[in-house]
Amino acid sequence: MKLKLKIWRQKNAQDKGAFKEYEMEGISKDMSFLEMLDVLNESLIKKGEDPIAFAHDCREGICGSCGLHVNGRAHGPVKGATICQVHMRSFEDGQTIVIEPWRAAAFPIIKDLVVDRTGFDRILQAGGYISVNTGSAPEANLIPINKDDANEAFDAAACIGCGACVAACKNASAMLFTAAKVSHLSLLPQGGTESTERVIRMVEVMDNEGFGNCTNTGACEAECPKEISISHIARMNREFLSSSARK
Repeated sequence: MKLKLKIWRQKNAQDKGAFKEYEMEGISKDMSFLEMLDVLNESLIKKGEDPIAFAHDCREGICGSCGLHVNGRAHGPVKGATICQVHMRSFEDGQTIVIEPWRAAAFPIIKDLVVDRTGFDRILQAGGYISVNTGSAPEANLIPINKDDANEAFDAAACIGCGACVAACKNASAMLFTAAKVSHLSLLPQGGTESTERVIRMVEVMDNEGFGNCTNTGACEAECPKEISISHIARMNREFLSSSARK
């Protein structure tokens, strides 16, 4: 395949940044998108140029490290997949591909395509855990859990915290991420003990980090690589109002 890439280059957080164009030839359709960037970086290094910085780790759609805007879509053109799972056969020979970092004030750019997503970590630190002393692992069937609740908790737990929901939202809202974490724990009996404090603390930190409000457009759900439902946002809102009234 022959491609033209327009990639956002930015030396550091203070740099203004700009798009730079690269021509590539001989790219296999079976190559992953990140492998294509690896090939580009190898050529840049051989020419003595600075390679393009981009976040990645497992490359199996599990860790949530990768995240790029590709032709205006979070994680590129394949629905329900992270950019590390996208292969070059999803693009046309001769196509121009525009690659940008997540755009959100709460996700400041560190370098090139890498953004600072530690705002998510601080939301989790505010309440995304169960603080009871669990001791050794209990037998799996010791605590009965309603099947519907277990299914919903499992779906919410599928959130990998990649930030695509923030990047897709015109308000850069983190409500889908926060709601998934709240929902996951509040649906399980182990997480019920501190459910009142959890939702209030996590929403407070989410707001303090500079994430915007929900737009009700559903863009977060549409672009989420794990297809997390916005119904979790409704549950989080109900829990927040209920907890605020009891506080």
